[in-house]
Amino acid sequence: MITPALRADFPLLHVRMNGKPLIYLDSAATSQKPQAVLDALLSYYREYNANVHRGVYELAERATLAYEAAREKVATFIGARADDVIFVRGTTESINLIAQTYGRQNVRGGDDIVVTEMEHHSNLVPWQMLAQDKGAAIRVLPVGAEGMLDLGALDRVIGPRTRIVSMTHQSNVLGTINDVRAVAARAHAVGAVLVVDGAQSVPHLPVRVAELGCDFLAFSGHKMCGPTGIGVLWGRGEILAKMPPFHGGGEMIERVEYERSTYRESPHRFEAGTPNIAGAIALGAAVDYLTALGMENVRAHEESLVRYAIAQLSDLPDLKILGPTDPATRGGAIAFQLGDLHAHDVAQILGDEGIAVRAGHHCAQPLHRKLGVPSTARASLYLYNTTEEIDALVRGLEKVRAFFAGRRTGDR
Repeated sequence: MITPALRADFPLLHVRMNGKPLIYLDSAATSQKPQAVLDALLSYYREYNANVHRGVYELAERATLAYEAAREKVATFIGARADDVIFVRGTTESINLIAQTYGRQNVRGGDDIVVTEMEHHSNLVPWQMLAQDKGAAIRVLPVGAEGMLDLGALDRVIGPRTRIVSMTHQSNVLGTINDVRAVAARAHAVGAVLVVDGAQSVPHLPVRVAELGCDFLAFSGHKMCGPTGIGVLWGRGEILAKMPPFHGGGEMIERVEYERSTYRESPHRFEAGTPNIAGAIALGAAVDYLTALGMENVRAHEESLVRYAIAQLSDLPDLKILGPTDPATRGGAIAFQLGDLHAHDVAQILGDEGIAVRAGHHCAQPLHRKLGVPSTARASLYLYNTTEEIDALVRGLEKVRAFFAGRRTGDR
């Protein structure tokens, strides 16, 4: 069970914003970091800062062991082999890596790449670039009622020309937790691979790649209590073995001549140059922290918070929540509209109250156009949030309504 006591592990939660206690409700953008992660980051730089996979002196060996231990921790966390775990900068780089290696190798003119209507730009733009380069087409699986994917359209959208299907596991706007296995079954039936954007799911749910049935999984460290600039790409070993490198440089090579080079096996083939050693080690510490809590407990805590938040927010006049209302089918990213108020106005006044939420299109412009809204405010919950903070959000939104009601009255 997760209790409010763990908030003591997160130093930044105890600062003030605009002179008021911080209420941080923007973990879908980036999570806060526990002291154990900050300690791991500093410990590397202070105690054994050296490059990995190169030196044979003590510091270098210690750094290499810690770096590879982090890979093992991540692999265990998602139920994978360490050799299939590649360290990258984040989810965005993971998807670009797949598009520029597997995609360029396997997509031809006339082929289809399938995405969904709820994708983050990071899981849309790289595929657009590939499609434009190869003469392929982007096809879109629609969002149906209550923000759920229309799985009835699978057979119509995914067909014999489909080479890649790429989807979010959990929407950063709607909060929807998608049925990845159903999409995987259809993709594999036509010989396509399935790429899963796990940026919003891996930090919040128990995730095992075998249970998802996907071929690639991408996620970011900074959304799961780790540092920025580090992320993970998992791929099926047999697929990674056939993929060309993404970047060229040191460490990813086997033999170099002036005319040609041969390359190492995964994961090193995809980790050219000096990696983010400190970031990987600190991500390992974040995985340790989450593992100790238990991802089932993290999910249960968040589901309870979502249930409470939806009930409280639904009592506010003119407030509309996007996405599913059943906490069992959604995560903690709660995007909403408050009457006809602009999301930035809502977020600014909440910020004056010390409440941090995000406002805008959340890097999902096509989804917002589909829903007929220019922008939304979003409160996103995580393991350190409490029902008291949700109560503060509701009070803050009441102040927003009162402020603009007063201005409109004054205008008359």
